[in-house]
Amino acid sequence: MRALSGPSSLTAALLLILSAGFHVVAIKTPHLLGRHRVTRSFPQQRTVLYKTLYFDQQIDHFGFLEYGTFKQRFLLNDEHWHQKNSPILFYTGNEGDITWFCNNTGFMWDVAEELGAMLIFAEHRYYGESLPFGDESYSNASYLNYLTSEQALADFAVLIENLKKSISGAQNSPVIAIGGSYGGMLSAWLRMKYPSVVIGALAASAPIWQFTDMVPCGDFYKIVTQDFANSGINCSKNIRRSWMAVNNVSSTDEGLQWLYKEFGLCSPLKEEDVGGFKGWLQETWVNLAMVDYPYEANFLQPLPRWPIKVVCSHLQFDTGVSDKQLLHGIAQAVKVYYNYTGSAVCLNMSQTATGSLGMRGWFYQACTEMVMPMCTDGIQDMFEPQVWNLQAFSDECYEIFGVRPREHWAGTVYGGKNIASHSNIIFSNGGLDPWMSGGVTKNVSDSLVAIMIPDGAHHLDLRYNNEYDPQTVIRARALEVQYFKNWIKHSTITR
Repeated sequence: MRALSGPSSLTAALLLILSAGFHVVAIKTPHLLGRHRVTRSFPQQRTVLYKTLYFDQQIDHFGFLEYGTFKQRFLLNDEHWHQKNSPILFYTGNEGDITWFCNNTGFMWDVAEELGAMLIFAEHRYYGESLPFGDESYSNASYLNYLTSEQALADFAVLIENLKKSISGAQNSPVIAIGGSYGGMLSAWLRMKYPSVVIGALAASAPIWQFTDMVPCGDFYKIVTQDFANSGINCSKNIRRSWMAVNNVSSTDEGLQWLYKEFGLCSPLKEEDVGGFKGWLQETWVNLAMVDYPYEANFLQPLPRWPIKVVCSHLQFDTGVSDKQLLHGIAQAVKVYYNYTGSAVCLNMSQTATGSLGMRGWFYQACTEMVMPMCTDGIQDMFEPQVWNLQAFSDECYEIFGVRPREHWAGTVYGGKNIASHSNIIFSNGGLDPWMSGGVTKNVSDSLVAIMIPDGAHHLDLRYNNEYDPQTVIRARALEVQYFKNWIKHSTITR
């Protein structure tokens, strides 16, 4: 999930993405419906084996005109699913290629044998290969109109019901929804909206309250700042000072040329690029906070253990350094994120994360129902002051997509903070994760429970077991599995 930092950031980010030829969404011709087995390997993780399958989904679940179908991709592994009516763990796909989420959700692979569970990873419509209108899916507002969380949830529910009918021995299999970030929001909402389809949900790092009037707009960036403040002397203070240093150095042609060379950028900086350059730096710090994992990882970028500590080792200056000395440190810090492997020839400001994320689709969702206000004040956080301006944001959305956001719709359709009537949902959050700001961090009821992982970043609990895992995430995973077992046992007794 990507944070939009302010009303002007949407246009800047999209222009960068679209003009640079960066693949914001994997637009491919859908494969023919079929079954084949594929293996994927990835750094520091084990090889996983799954079948790639496709299911004919309605383009519109909520109207009755014949509007056609599309092929939704899903991945299936049943190597540990041996007994009739054994459980199914169902990953609710996020804003990107489902194979990427499959490869980065090691928790499900780790617990499958213990639970005797089938694993299913379902792709979200409009992402990866699940394109309702093929290559034209993003071509106009009429086609994009069916990119909503409600339609995606209906896809998941229909897919689950169909699989339970079509797979021998699965008719009474209990299904548990699992997801992280936006996928975690979907897993929680799937349990809320379709409680007869899934018996429970694990919503990891799921900011279901990051909406208008639910949490203060500045909390997200306060957590980012705290991560850096706790990781090195003067670290957050020097990042706060760096914005004025960028302004000062970029005020001359010589300074722009110096920044271009010092940061090793792929394209020379021009005066009109300075705002985008600072936005790129801001997103870099945010991404580091999200993936501050205790071991080397390759989630958004290849990174060292505790990457923020490594970043902050370059930013321990006192207040007496010059602007260029400070920005030299910033450049070295940025290269920890973008060039830890040393293989980057230059740094491309249009690429801040893996191309497996469908950024254009997520921006559209942010412009419609996923309206998550963000703001900074430069005092309680380390960023330049920026207010949340809904009207300006709406105007930008209309200019780009021809749509305007409905800021209160998510609260209306999913209940906002009034969720106590629901049951069997685990909300896990990491204390290092800025998305904790909109997460459920305290128990709502006996069956809507919050699990806090103080030294965990973005959905650390969904990643593979690792020798460097802190005890807090080891205990969190064990508790999550215990809840799963209790739900499964209860569903077996009551069916």
